[in-house]
Amino acid sequence: MPVVDVVNLDGKKVGQVELADAVFGAEINRDLLHEASRWYLAGLRRGTAKTKDKSEVSGAGRKLWRQKGTGRARVGSIRSPLWRHGGTVHGPKPRSYAYALPKKMVLGALRSALSAKLAEQKLTVVEAWSLDTHKTKTLRGALDKLNADKTALLVAYGENRNLELASRNMDGVKLTASNVLQPYDVLRHDRVVVSKDAAARLIRTLDPNHQPAEAPHVESIAPAPAPKKEAAPKAAAKPAAKKPAAAKKPAAKKGKG
Repeated sequence: MPVVDVVNLDGKKVGQVELADAVFGAEINRDLLHEASRWYLAGLRRGTAKTKDKSEVSGAGRKLWRQKGTGRARVGSIRSPLWRHGGTVHGPKPRSYAYALPKKMVLGALRSALSAKLAEQKLTVVEAWSLDTHKTKTLRGALDKLNADKTALLVAYGENRNLELASRNMDGVKLTASNVLQPYDVLRHDRVVVSKDAAARLIRTLDPNHQPAEAPHVESIAPAPAPKKEAAPKAAAKPAAKKPAAAKKPAAKKGKG
């Protein structure tokens, strides 16, 4: 495994770290790097080019002169593509230039890009991006001590507000997270500066032989029985109300007959 020095923001060595051969010592595949760069740039294209066809340009729809008898060429509309200010035939329309690329190809290109930077000795591992202020001048001084006087790609892991504010206004400096690192960005910048935590994250993500740590086995515990609900006291039965006696109807008198 390649061993790289870990430095602080003052450029002083504070330790060493071992990098995985599968990530930082892989074989450089130039064809794969080219294909990954084309795929990334195609996704950045806005695709807003647009021309007007015959139905969209201004102009009346009437026939300019009769079909025969004038001695001139027959014409049906002033918006004809053959005329000046007419419509455009088969012009560009808004569309997306993005296309799918297998994930294994993107990860393989990223391994090749990181390995190329390490082979050229243009990859620096810093202990942490511990900035006391968000001022651009502070970050610029730190990059000068890290020999990043040209274009630089800063790779961080986790949120760092001071680093984000200090780097966003610097020409030739780009900040990116380790989980969205692109091969094109690695190749485009002269020096790649990676934090120690970001390097460990890249190894866990890109190393096909890396095995994640298993969580300790915990025996399942049976859930506690639910408490029994107490029966609600029954209400005393109310005596039935007596119905009033129905009034007796007088007997009908029988008629004489």
